[in-house]
Amino acid sequence: METLYTAIAHASGGGRDGHVRSEDDFLDFDTRPPKEMGGSGEGTNPEQLFAAGYSACFLGAVHAVGRGLKLDTTDSSVSGSVSIGKEGEGMKLAVELDVYLPNVPADRRQELADGAHQMCPYSNATRGNIDVDISLVD
Repeated sequence: METLYTAIAHASGGGRDGHVRSEDDFLDFDTRPPKEMGGSGEGTNPEQLFAAGYSACFLGAVHAVGRGLKLDTTDSSVSGSVSIGKEGEGMKLAVELDVYLPNVPADRRQELADGAHQMCPYSNATRGNIDVDISLVD
């Protein structure tokens, strides 16, 4: 891999109940477990951060693939849901991506979403490791 950029973040404190900060200080906040996992819910958590990153990255891939296919991706959006649960002795993640492509002809939307899923670095990193469900939404 030819590295184009490296993000650096630091976690301190209790991990899920701690603090995260990016090297450039653009991110700098406390993390808290959600209420569903016994926390206060008064802070962001790793699943929210993963959902935000995956959604943004996947949308970037939608635009890149759309340009290549000469499709209008204006006003497109991606909503990501990241679930965490128990599996065996450990924990596992699952992702759902809802892809909204209002200016893409209906018969081309799946082609675009499939192409974005092949291009997106998050999709490539998770492929075969966690369940990722991609849905086209109107």
